[in-house]
Amino acid sequence: MVWLNRYFIRHLYWPLMERYKGNRIRAYLKELQHCQKLSPEMLRAYQEQKLRALLTHAVEQVPAYQPYRELVQAGSGSVFELLAQLPPLTKEHFNSHRDTYLSRDAHPERLISNRTGGSTGEPTLFYLDRPTVEHYEAARWLGLSWHGIGIGDPSVMIWGSPIELNQLQSKRYLFKERWLKNRLMIPAYRLQEPKLDTYLQQIRRHRPAYLYGYASALALLAELMLRNDRKLGFTLKAVVSTAETLTPKQRDLIEKAFATTVVNEYGARDGGILSYQCQAGQMHVCSPNCYLEVVDLATGRAVEPGQRGALLVTDLNNRVMPRLRYQLGDVVAFADSGSGSGTVSASSTCPCGNPFPVLTHIDGRIDDTFVSQSGDYVHGHFFNHIARNLDGIRAFQITQHSPDHLTLKLVTNEDYTPEMEAAFVHEIHQVLGESVLLRVKHVDQIAPSASGKIRYAIREFPLPGPASSTGESPSIPTTLPEELFPVAENKPMELA
Repeated sequence: MVWLNRYFIRHLYWPLMERYKGNRIRAYLKELQHCQKLSPEMLRAYQEQKLRALLTHAVEQVPAYQPYRELVQAGSGSVFELLAQLPPLTKEHFNSHRDTYLSRDAHPERLISNRTGGSTGEPTLFYLDRPTVEHYEAARWLGLSWHGIGIGDPSVMIWGSPIELNQLQSKRYLFKERWLKNRLMIPAYRLQEPKLDTYLQQIRRHRPAYLYGYASALALLAELMLRNDRKLGFTLKAVVSTAETLTPKQRDLIEKAFATTVVNEYGARDGGILSYQCQAGQMHVCSPNCYLEVVDLATGRAVEPGQRGALLVTDLNNRVMPRLRYQLGDVVAFADSGSGSGTVSASSTCPCGNPFPVLTHIDGRIDDTFVSQSGDYVHGHFFNHIARNLDGIRAFQITQHSPDHLTLKLVTNEDYTPEMEAAFVHEIHQVLGESVLLRVKHVDQIAPSASGKIRYAIREFPLPGPASSTGESPSIPTTLPEELFPVAENKPMELA
């Protein structure tokens, strides 16, 4: 039945959407498919053309960027160098001056309001239009197509917070999910071991081509299956992880339980689908849709390829509310062989043949970056590498209240020994400082945030950083950045 429904979606529903509602997702998908066949030089020229058009529009139509009109109009040479002369846009500044970023030629009736989850800070409200959202969706379908997944293929989503799901529990919504998107949803926030067989029966009945959901929820479901010696009984094309940083330990669990490839999706509700994992395991940036920069956490200056830094995003398609050099709040790194930004280098190669730039590290939120007693930055992803080798620690959460005060919560299993805990504590002291006060708590589970996601590393105070020349906030945001999304928070709006 679900495969018959796939035929209906592909050959009837989507063509009707294109004819009567102007849906252009498939048209944008074809553009992206064309771009991934271009040479690196041609792809760079394509991206440069879109960025120059966006800059011209922004300084002419968007009040916030009109002070840079002469700079842009007089600019010569590389448009990427020209963009770098504009200051990074923090979420704090955007939230305080939101109206000035709305284009004067935007049609109010065509605006689509959206907001980040804001589960750890102030939500960010912003506007999109239909073409922008459809470009996001096209990028997702492009990434899925690399793994043999197409429009209308049945899926099961392990997704959602209780608040969000309660708002969506309507007959109209469920009809749309089941019959117009061919999706079955299992709430991520209330997975329970006694209900494992029920979950598996639902999945088998729907027989999806792929699973899609939070990294932590997918890993928990995988752990329950392995613990109870359960198998799915059929082959998935992939399991797609999104919304949270996918750790190596989670990837191992999911691949072992479902006997298939785990595909990482990286995006943000306020940034769109930014990167997708290819069949060769590389995270390719969707450079026809966005221009990415990576800057130093302390200085705000561009870092060298291979070095981690704060991510700046320029959406090349959003004309109704452009956000140039927008600080998404994540720490990433570009491949050594590529350029130090989201441009395409002739030396950027991947076994899959895709010319799109490659991200080698997606460490997660800037707020996951800790500060040692010596002033060094240590990203929370470091602690995942420690925990990965400690079989008796099932889950953890480390919170840095101040540079010399931390709390470590541990969820243990039957393999736990006090020596494992001591080893974990020792490694924390080694990197953050011997005199750090570290309190360890044993808990039954790590509670998710209001969005339904689990954070394994939390810093509760601002990163030190120099003030900008304008006297505004430091170049790196100092409040809690917003979350990634799919889904739920991380997932762009869908119109199809």
